[in-house]
Amino acid sequence: MRHPLLALSALFLTPLAAAAQSAAPTDNPEMARLFAEDQAVRTNITPAQMRDIPFVRKMLADDAARRIRTRTLLDTGKLSTGEDYYAAAFVFQHGGKPEDYLLAHSLALAAVARGKAGASWIAAATLDRYLQVIGQKQIYGTQSRQMNGQPPTRDPYDRALVPDSLRTALGVPVLAEQDADLLEMQAERVAPR
Repeated sequence: MRHPLLALSALFLTPLAAAAQSAAPTDNPEMARLFAEDQAVRTNITPAQMRDIPFVRKMLADDAARRIRTRTLLDTGKLSTGEDYYAAAFVFQHGGKPEDYLLAHSLALAAVARGKAGASWIAAATLDRYLQVIGQKQIYGTQSRQMNGQPPTRDPYDRALVPDSLRTALGVPVLAEQDADLLEMQAERVAPR
């Protein structure tokens, strides 16, 4: 053999390279399932379902159970990938307390830090929801709400703090798109059924 040192190096480095590849974190399948369940209940949800008290109670109870299980996965170090943190952010985004939304925001930031494409939008949305629930104005315009039979609104909303260039960088629609979307929601509300 002409280069015994190269052959010997290859013999030892090949298993090390394989071990390094196998040590890469993988998405947690349980977190993926929890996220799928969280999203499924919200897919094609109708206004009639949101007025159906038993449906809403079950949805909220299931949401709470998913948050408990997600928190356990987080606390025990079972979440490690951008996809895991992204999914967990959505689960906590559907919480009911300021702490849920703030944790969701932190999870979304972790997803961004781990390279999850698209996680910047949920980071913006979780911050907006947190701000609204603590009585402050949202800053990105990701949240709309309808209260006491009134037309949908994004208020309270500080439209001037964040420029459209930052909204675009975070995957959030610009003000003109938000305004058009809000007008469409308001028109749907008054349209005869």
